[in-house]
Amino acid sequence: MADRTAPNCHLRLEWVYGYRGHQCRNNLYYTAAKEIVYFVAGVGVVYNTREHKQKFYLGHNDDIISLALHPERVLVATGQVGKEPYICVWDSYTVQTVSILKDVHTHGIACLAFDLEGQCLVSVGLDSKNTICVWDWRRGKVLAAAPGHTDRIFDISWDLYQPSKLVSCGVKHIKFWSLCGNALTPKRGVFGKTGDLQTILCLACAKDEVTYSGALNGDIYVWKGINLIRTVQGAHGSGIFSMNACEEGFATGGRDGCVRLWDLNFKPITVIDLRETDQGYKGLSVRSVCWRGDHILVGTQDSEIFEVVVHDRNKPFLIMQGHCEGELWALAAHPTKPLAMTGSDDRSVRIWSLIDHALIARCNMEEPIRCAAVSTDGIHLALGMKDGSFTVLRVRDMTEVVHIKDRKEAIHELKYSPDGAHLAVGSNDNSVDIYGVVQRYKKVGECIGSTSFITHMDWSTDSKYLQTNDGGGRRLFYRMPSGKEVTNREELKLVQWASWTCVLGPEVNGILPKYSDINDINSVDANFNNQVLVTADDYGLVKLLRYPCVRKGAKFKKYLGHSAHITNARWSHDYQWVITIGGADHSVFQWKFVPERKKEALHIAPQEILADSNSEESDSDQSDVPEMDSEIEQETQLTYRRQVYKEDLPQLKEQCKEKHRTMAMKKRERAPGSALKLHFIHGYRGYDCRSNLFYTQTGEIVYHVAAVGVVYNRQQNTQRFYTGHDDDILCLAIHPLKDFVATGQVGRDSSIHIWDTETLKPLSVLKGSHQLGVCALDFAADGKRLASVGLDDNHTVVLWDWRKGEKLSAMRGSKDKIFVVKINPYLPDKLITAGVKHMKFWHKAGGGLIGRKGNMGKTETMMCAVYGWTEEMVFSGTCTGDICIWRDMFLMKTVKAHDGPVFSMHALEKGFVTGGKDGIVALWDDTFERCLKTYAIKRAVLAPGSKGLLLEDNPSIRAISLGHGHILVGTKNGEILEVDKSGPITLLVQGHMEGEVWGLATHPHLPLCATVSDDKTLRIWDLSPSHCMLAVRKLRKGGRCCCFSPDGKALAVGLNDGSFLIVNADTLEDLVSFHHRKDIISDIRFSPGSAAGLTQISSFFVTRPDGETAREE
Repeated sequence: MADRTAPNCHLRLEWVYGYRGHQCRNNLYYTAAKEIVYFVAGVGVVYNTREHKQKFYLGHNDDIISLALHPERVLVATGQVGKEPYICVWDSYTVQTVSILKDVHTHGIACLAFDLEGQCLVSVGLDSKNTICVWDWRRGKVLAAAPGHTDRIFDISWDLYQPSKLVSCGVKHIKFWSLCGNALTPKRGVFGKTGDLQTILCLACAKDEVTYSGALNGDIYVWKGINLIRTVQGAHGSGIFSMNACEEGFATGGRDGCVRLWDLNFKPITVIDLRETDQGYKGLSVRSVCWRGDHILVGTQDSEIFEVVVHDRNKPFLIMQGHCEGELWALAAHPTKPLAMTGSDDRSVRIWSLIDHALIARCNMEEPIRCAAVSTDGIHLALGMKDGSFTVLRVRDMTEVVHIKDRKEAIHELKYSPDGAHLAVGSNDNSVDIYGVVQRYKKVGECIGSTSFITHMDWSTDSKYLQTNDGGGRRLFYRMPSGKEVTNREELKLVQWASWTCVLGPEVNGILPKYSDINDINSVDANFNNQVLVTADDYGLVKLLRYPCVRKGAKFKKYLGHSAHITNARWSHDYQWVITIGGADHSVFQWKFVPERKKEALHIAPQEILADSNSEESDSDQSDVPEMDSEIEQETQLTYRRQVYKEDLPQLKEQCKEKHRTMAMKKRERAPGSALKLHFIHGYRGYDCRSNLFYTQTGEIVYHVAAVGVVYNRQQNTQRFYTGHDDDILCLAIHPLKDFVATGQVGRDSSIHIWDTETLKPLSVLKGSHQLGVCALDFAADGKRLASVGLDDNHTVVLWDWRKGEKLSAMRGSKDKIFVVKINPYLPDKLITAGVKHMKFWHKAGGGLIGRKGNMGKTETMMCAVYGWTEEMVFSGTCTGDICIWRDMFLMKTVKAHDGPVFSMHALEKGFVTGGKDGIVALWDDTFERCLKTYAIKRAVLAPGSKGLLLEDNPSIRAISLGHGHILVGTKNGEILEVDKSGPITLLVQGHMEGEVWGLATHPHLPLCATVSDDKTLRIWDLSPSHCMLAVRKLRKGGRCCCFSPDGKALAVGLNDGSFLIVNADTLEDLVSFHHRKDIISDIRFSPGSAAGLTQISSFFVTRPDGETAREE
């Protein structure tokens, strides 16, 4: 069987070529360490020019479009585009997230700015109102928000000399804002007769309420208060895109390619015309400028970064280059040298040195370039064009060898044969043309079998065959060089391929995620030496898989950075690097290939941890995990979706009223004067819940069943109820003081209730953050915070200040089910989640949470987890019966604790107690080195005072808690037991297990009732104050109905297979059974006149689901 695990090797982002200059401005700064910070695609880049090294911030999941530098010049804020865009504040030294700001803006974040103290951050959204938002960014809280303007806002700045004042500018407006309390109040700038009303592109604040702004016509507008007082005409030849204030004065940059320096009174100092320098060119447009001391940073529209030394301003250094605006599709690796060739819709072809991380050659073509290939001897570079032509250049000097146009549609793929004799050129005309290299690229063959555009091609090692993929999802083979199609597959059995870049074929069956189209994957490249495969897709993911990747649902490692579709990916000639290119972000990423991660290398570079995500979205079913216990597998398949939710009831009632309008004239009867009061509930929800059973402060027991929170007094055998929920409760957590409880329920917009166990009154209700249901809860050690996990597809994790009802932080938890959440008792900003195939370690960052998967080697499913005796020690129970001992996010060792899954774990002051599917309760020392004592849950050790009967020995234990000298145990069978540490076990409460309960009958004379359920049990319950189960019997099938005989001596039970039984009501032993029907018996009744005795029992009625009633004699 093929290995479906993710490969052990990984990729590490080493270099990003390019800079985001188009449609962005003011996004390039010097940090305190004199490094340069900017962004490209979805990556924040910190570039050390002295050492020629880059660090990467990878916390975004879409294009970054705005950036601000903290006044201390260490922290950076970046904002992105997207449906739910967010702002990340991060450290430029460590490239780690400090805070995440989310849930306010839509579409994107256009501008960002810190205030003078660096305490507040202002952001401008891309929504229709261009919303302006002021944040306390450390807490992730919004201080104030207001609509910005009806038209686009281009820049915003704090007035550094007047606290709580801001200025924004944009399309035909400038606004002056005051922040007072939580109100942002604008005053519109008055242009008057001093200058024309026009678009303001950038601004900077000065002393004495003076504001300088750059206009679209190239003038500087000078404002005093809200009034325009003068203009500096012709400051630039056209639009001024960037203005930067520093101690020496101001720097401005514009579309005219000039950078101008001004003193503090905006008197001109000097001008630097970049177009006139050695590296300059006609059409150069400045988008960002930063003046710091003797150095000036300049970012251009065409993705270049210049560094200018003021005293030698005529010789700027070109320190970064990238492709200009336009889609980037063409990529080829040199066959013998560490070089990569790229070509773009900007009509340029570029050669990059993978060792020097630099552009070493560039050539401009006449047409947009769509694909590239280098001949096997490295001499020729072929370029496929958008207009259907292709050009061959000499790599040495970029001179043209030949230019041929045989097609009208774009050339999407071309490749040289391994022997160097032929060039295959695939076009959107559905054909592949073969050209002879030595015959000066004369056409020698044509492949015309495809019915759609050609997407990928590969030559055989002997250059005799070519395989192609097309847009219609067909894989075809041709003999070379004639181009005749091969239809006999036997002929191809022994063919070996020189490369594998096709997306179709048995070798790459596993690359497609579920529900995706073959055209979603743009590029594939196989590394035959290391047996790995790299893919690039439309979702911005680079994936690493094993090769061959035969079976669907193969695991992978994924890497983020490109914001949208990645158009191409290629291995370097020696397999040291992977090069990927982004279509819309037109950036080039260079990834270092690390063949095997050393086990001892526990301390990984921060950006590597962020980038390397092990297969969270892999597509195999849960059953593919060999160690998955059947009980857990069953639970992972449970869905809590309802056909009808409580919220739907008013609408359904209204529909029902409409139906019965004709009966509206009838006199409505009054409700009865008497009422029902809930007295006792037999049952406990253990079959799909864990750790939901605790002692309260007063020694009572709190748990949940159905939609009710139950507080049980074990001395008096009485219950009190919290009935605030309107649907099934799925989880329960107790406050550290053990007086309050939090419960979470199922529901479309499910709620969490925090309630008092004494008064049974709600203290807080938390709504609006979880869909479908809440499956895990935990209080912080100080009781102020509450963590919750939702049942939505992303299992969202939320951190609450529950008293205020305030959501502090939220983040997507995992694609796989989460079973437990725990807040660190020592550091309340940290927490863990555990569940199917993962263990994650989280820390709060502003309004978000940053999560990292635990390094555990083999992927295991975790069922429970607790923190240990220090802030970094964590203990988790696995589905295979092991206890995992963690320090931070690293697995230190495992200890075998139970046979089968460890479902529950409780931390003591000195030690732990665990419970598993094997029905054993185990007490451990504080290091899990010694098991101090075990208790087996067996009928033989049940104490005389038990309120019922144990259904079976060693039931699966789902909850464990300690207190008042006892161990409290909840089982999957719906039983609550109290274990005395000296040995005896008392059964306190029990109910039916999983499955629906339909059958109910009351005894005609005694305070008894009988129930029968889908759990295949028939039970007799005492309704007197003892409230216990008197008898139980296992059935061969589940049942749906039951009925006592009129004398109470016999009990009839209808089963799901169409049979029914008559049993002795005292002993539950069979008296007689019948099997006359195939469908479920839905109701069963004795005729009222039946006299006592077996001879009269046979007169009763049986009802089937179709409504037919049959009399049985």
